[in-house]
Amino acid sequence: MSPLSRRTLLAAVPGLSLLAPAAAHAAQTPARRQRFAVSTYSFWQFRHAETRDIEKCIDFASEMGFDGVEILHRQLESEEPGYLQRLKRRAFVNGLDLCGFSTHQGFLNPDPAVRQKNADHTLHCIELAYQLGIPTLRVNTGTWGTSKDFDDLMKNRGIEPPREGYTDEDGFGWVVDGLGKCLDAAAKAGVTLGLENHWGLGRTPEGVLRIVNALNSPWLQVTMDTGNFLEDPYDRLELLAPKAVLVQTKTYYGGGLWYTLELDYPRIAKMLRQHNYRGYVSLEFEGKAPPLEAVPQSLAMLRAAFGQA
Repeated sequence: MSPLSRRTLLAAVPGLSLLAPAAAHAAQTPARRQRFAVSTYSFWQFRHAETRDIEKCIDFASEMGFDGVEILHRQLESEEPGYLQRLKRRAFVNGLDLCGFSTHQGFLNPDPAVRQKNADHTLHCIELAYQLGIPTLRVNTGTWGTSKDFDDLMKNRGIEPPREGYTDEDGFGWVVDGLGKCLDAAAKAGVTLGLENHWGLGRTPEGVLRIVNALNSPWLQVTMDTGNFLEDPYDRLELLAPKAVLVQTKTYYGGGLWYTLELDYPRIAKMLRQHNYRGYVSLEFEGKAPPLEAVPQSLAMLRAAFGQA
């Protein structure tokens, strides 16, 4: 008997697709479920002592239905290996990923010793992320330090002049040099640095991308924060989306601690899908409402916005 042709076989067996194998597979593959994380900052906010404990934050995240947790470095109670491994175990038994590590750097300083200290701090944080099994580290350019304090910086909508005698051009060179010193260590640890649009030279998408493109490394990409462009956010966020490895989403229930943005999250979700973003969406709650009420409310809103209510 001669072998059946593919067309004869398809005709003989009801239900077999005429689509090419790859197309048939694509047609049958459901859309990826968006995964949501929450930053431990959302519970603490530098002001709620009763919810600073990261182990408690991990428990809260699991009970509320998150998929992952992003740890704020400044919230750690210790950097001892035993404590770090306890956090990793706490996440595992709660069915959560430790998916991000948010750190602070400041490279906008004319003193080479200060810039080196910040590079060393970043290298240390890469090692902490490696011990915690966290795959991405949020990094900043830092600010010029010409504002009186953070409240003053926010009053001026994140805009501040460079130090006297220096320019942003000087600053870009310092940031590229400082982060460049960290890339070999990031590669060896398997920790992708994500430069955030977070004041300083990261206040604009052009500033973030100038630094990322100058270093041109897969180990330096973008942490995209939806709440740090105070005007015309959507076009600016879209510029960053192709290089985003983590998306941080701000909510402001009860009114913002410094400002409130009315963000169109269905629009942001659609934009991220168009750019084939598959990473975590991590909540950073920055409102005045009680976190244990507002954080689950925020998760419900984000799920609805991403079509997963």
